[in-house]
Amino acid sequence: MEAYANALLYAIPFFMILLVIEIAYGYFVKNQKHKVMDSVSSISSGLTNIVKDSLGIGVIIVTYPYLLEHLALLEMKSTWIIWLTAFLAIDFAGYWNHRLSHKVNFFWNQHVIHHSSEEFNLACALRQSISNLLGYFPLLLVPAALLGVPSNVIAILAPIHLFAQFWYHTQHIGKLGWLEYLIITPSQHRVHHAINPEYIDKNLGQILCIWDRWFGTFQEELYDVPPQYGVLKPASTWNPIIINFQHIWRLIKDAWRTNNIWDKIRIWFMPTGWRPSDVKVKYPIQIIEDVYHFDRYITPASLALKGYAVFQLLTTTFLMLFMFFNYSSIGFEGLLLFGAFVFVGIYGYTSLMDRTGYAVWIEVFRGIAGIALISITGDWFGIDTYFNFGSLLVACYFLITIIAGVYFTYSEKDAVHTKVTI
Repeated sequence: MEAYANALLYAIPFFMILLVIEIAYGYFVKNQKHKVMDSVSSISSGLTNIVKDSLGIGVIIVTYPYLLEHLALLEMKSTWIIWLTAFLAIDFAGYWNHRLSHKVNFFWNQHVIHHSSEEFNLACALRQSISNLLGYFPLLLVPAALLGVPSNVIAILAPIHLFAQFWYHTQHIGKLGWLEYLIITPSQHRVHHAINPEYIDKNLGQILCIWDRWFGTFQEELYDVPPQYGVLKPASTWNPIIINFQHIWRLIKDAWRTNNIWDKIRIWFMPTGWRPSDVKVKYPIQIIEDVYHFDRYITPASLALKGYAVFQLLTTTFLMLFMFFNYSSIGFEGLLLFGAFVFVGIYGYTSLMDRTGYAVWIEVFRGIAGIALISITGDWFGIDTYFNFGSLLVACYFLITIIAGVYFTYSEKDAVHTKVTI
């Protein structure tokens, strides 16, 4: 986990630079594809995923080294063939994992966050799951294990394979000629994120598009069918933590409410979106029918609130980078506490962006808790070792959080408090 945290120290700034470039380009060509609240929500989602993965939160059914030890039929030597085989195995497994997430009710919950943005840009690429608490991906790497692909090769290629899926989440790059027949391109991935009937559940590949072409899930972007983005059951919140568990909560409620015992069991394994007939009638859920005309999610937001949301995002990112920089010194229990502050912080300021009435209490609570921790320990997880008055600056941040939470809840006259349900 420490190696992963160290890699993120380089990956996160790199992603942020690309985001700034895309935003600047959209501004200068007068074709902006970013909206402040949506992009803050997207990037915040990425931060929750990074913290969750870096802390190793979750249960892994079986590890790849275990599969390798018990299933290997061959022993591959260290040549370029190993790396090519490993890449193909990871990409093939990624395709089927992605397809499973789109086709089965239970697995859709771990992927819906990635599709929840009603915009399509590099920020939405960072909408990654924290609800994937059951690690089963190594099971899809059985072909690699049978061929004897070393576990260290898989460990190196897996994060690279993930990071390589970032660049094609953009509307500023058109079709790429002959590359459209080989790799996933921005055009193909725009199709994947679209909710148009022509595009639903298409282009499930991650790096290579050959799997889609072979298994019948490929769809070209059509000039007369402009992609519309989001999910058919809109998230209607900026809070990424709520979005992560919306679908599973609906499944739980439907399984509880239905009178059919068989439906209580099979709902988890039925195609995505399936609901018991009795529950479907009694508890209807709004679904987008006309993808070209629907109310996109928006909340009242002054320039000050938008600026504050960006401030919270940047500060949270800086604190998280410090956590990774000081990973080994903080210790596991300290990392759990630090991670909790990050999660509560993101929940708090995105709830404030939603204009929910309870957001102020979250912000006041975490502000007081942060100041109290600094007062008791005399530091903020060792930050004073690297920055003079570092803990004092963090304490000021928590004080700003308290004041801003109260201000944006009670002083802004254009605020409309809405209840966000899951």
